[in-house]
Amino acid sequence: MAGTRSDDSAAREAATIARYQQVEALLSARWPENRIAPTLTRIAAITELLGEPQRAYPVIHLAGTNGKTSTARMIESLLGAFGLTPGLFTSPHLHSMRERIRVAGEPVSVERFVAGYDDIAPYLAIIDQRAMQIDGTQLSFFESITALAFALFADAPVDVAVIETGLGGTWDATNIVDGKVAVITPVALDHQEYLGDTVAQIAGEKAGIIKAGSEVVLSQQVQPAAEVLLTRVGEVGAGVVREGLDFALVHRDLAVGGQLVTLQGLGGRYEDLFLPLFGAHQAHNAAVALAAVESFLGGGQSTLDIELVRKGFADVTSPGRLEVVRRGPTVLVDAAHNPHGALALAEGVRDGFDFTHIVGLVAVLAGKDARGLLEALEPLLAEVVVSSNSSPRALDPDELGAIAVEVFGSQRVEVVPRFPDAVETAVRLADEAAAELGGGTGVLITGSVVTAADGRALLGRTEV
Repeated sequence: MAGTRSDDSAAREAATIARYQQVEALLSARWPENRIAPTLTRIAAITELLGEPQRAYPVIHLAGTNGKTSTARMIESLLGAFGLTPGLFTSPHLHSMRERIRVAGEPVSVERFVAGYDDIAPYLAIIDQRAMQIDGTQLSFFESITALAFALFADAPVDVAVIETGLGGTWDATNIVDGKVAVITPVALDHQEYLGDTVAQIAGEKAGIIKAGSEVVLSQQVQPAAEVLLTRVGEVGAGVVREGLDFALVHRDLAVGGQLVTLQGLGGRYEDLFLPLFGAHQAHNAAVALAAVESFLGGGQSTLDIELVRKGFADVTSPGRLEVVRRGPTVLVDAAHNPHGALALAEGVRDGFDFTHIVGLVAVLAGKDARGLLEALEPLLAEVVVSSNSSPRALDPDELGAIAVEVFGSQRVEVVPRFPDAVETAVRLADEAAAELGGGTGVLITGSVVTAADGRALLGRTEV
């Protein structure tokens, strides 16, 4: 009998996993998330049918070019430390769609993801049919998974949802929420084909999440972005707090496994907080996350319990963001995919690690500023291996290699088309350099979220 029960359990588990894979395939077959249409009509229609689940909880809404996911995960961890049940919606994912939808600090289970999809599938079909009759376009992947996240958060239920935009802000599917707190992380050039050719234009799209009555938390911004964002704050009558004026990173020191930071929050000073992430950019993200939580919990009128703040930051993880995935040689993966992110990455590597020779493995997506990214990394990398990641949108490695030769010179570039071979090559080059230099070498795998995910998977790191 025990054997039969065990067999039945294994069969049910296999069936659930198979169904989950079917659901992932069904969602992936929709209009991809790297394409957007300037309308909220479809997402509004599906959430109306679902009973407006996004109104069932308060929201902290995040937009920006870089740092959104790390900041969102810090906010999630801080809220959890204060006894709340947070929901977290981020994008893109590294290995599994479930990573995008987290409840109480964990990705939703396979069973819950499948059940949630099966619950909303009939309503997706209704809106698909309506939309096809209007403009020949069904709900996109991102619209569908956003609706699923909203529904799962209402069902959980969560005390607060931390929602990261996918692309832009104004027309992003998440922008049918009215964030109690709106967070704008640094704005830079990216996705120009959809968001505009200047930082000011892109900031205008990000500013769309700022609503009347919300409290806006602005990270440090370049002047053109700051002007646009503050204009939007004034137009809608929102409140605003600004990094460097109302809250700040005061001090940071390196520590084993991360850094110790002192933050000036809205309600007081928080000393010696351990942050298990590397780089000054993550310390600044921490200041923004703390201000967002202070704003949400009480407007920053008094200092929060510092021990709970310490616990929240100490528990933070951000997979694929300057993450050590192997030792001997040390291999780092990072999801930087634009020049602004690559500059922060390079600074973070110099700041947190004592390498004498770094081999880069770079694979990027077509349409990205590959030259700008490589130029940002050139002073850091002794040599670079260029390759192709698993995305169908990956830039041809020979094309990337030609750009790399112009940036690095031919003696420092090796083109290895197959990604697994490229990893082996980068590790070999690091080992050879270590033998010559007596140690101090490492490998940095970067260029896109897909590249970071591929590197993690090949080196046996698929957990998030």
